[in-house]
Amino acid sequence: MPHIIVKMYPGRTPDQKASLADALTKAMMANLGLPESAVSVGVEDIEKADWMDKVAKPDIAGKAATIFKKPGYEIP
Repeated sequence: MPHIIVKMYPGRTPDQKASLADALTKAMMANLGLPESAVSVGVEDIEKADWMDKVAKPDIAGKAATIFKKPGYEIP
């Protein structure tokens, strides 16, 4: 615990994803006092055409009470 899932448009390299996972792990360790071994990070590429149906509606609008940083775009 915890497991972080990052969903984003495709186009980042494996090295960029690994760097992001490292930065997120360090942030969790620093903010929550967790050991590195407690944190896992997944990165999922979501095509732009699928973003609203696969991410924005179910994961953001559908779970609004759990979103602590809201996006700057409208979700229909």
